[in-house]
Amino acid sequence: MENSPFTPRKVAELAPIARLIGLQPRSIELDRAVIELEAGSQHWNPLGTVHGGVYCDLADYAMGMSWLTGVPEDETFTTIEMKINFLRPFRTGKLIAQATVIRRGRSIGLVECEVRDEQGRLIAKASSTCMVLRGEQAAGR
Repeated sequence: MENSPFTPRKVAELAPIARLIGLQPRSIELDRAVIELEAGSQHWNPLGTVHGGVYCDLADYAMGMSWLTGVPEDETFTTIEMKINFLRPFRTGKLIAQATVIRRGRSIGLVECEVRDEQGRLIAKASSTCMVLRGEQAAGR
C-alpha cells in the first residue's frame, strides 16, 4: 500500500455498506485486495443460499479496493460496468474475494475477482471496468 493513502482500517471506514453486510478487509496492497465475508442466514435468498446481490457486493467491494490502491488522493473513480458469474451455491461459512487489477490505463481499467470458499472452490467470478475521475469530476466524491 505504499502508493496509496488507504489502509485496511481506513477502507472499512470509507464504506458503511461493508459494515452493514459484514465485509472484512484482510489484505490490501497495490492492485490487489482480499475481502472476507462470514456468510450466514442473514445473507440468504428465499431458497436458502447466499443471495446473488451479496456476491456482487463482496466482489464489487474487493475490486473497488484493489483499484483504489493506485488512485492518487486528488482523484477518484467510478465503476462503469460489472459482470459476475455465479458458479455454485453457498450457504454458510467464509467467502474469500480476491481481486486483482488486470490493466490500469490512464482513464479506464479492468479488474477481476474470484470468490472462493474456505476449501478453495470457485463460487463466483466477476470483472469490473473502472473509470478514473479527475478535476471537476472528482470534486466532492
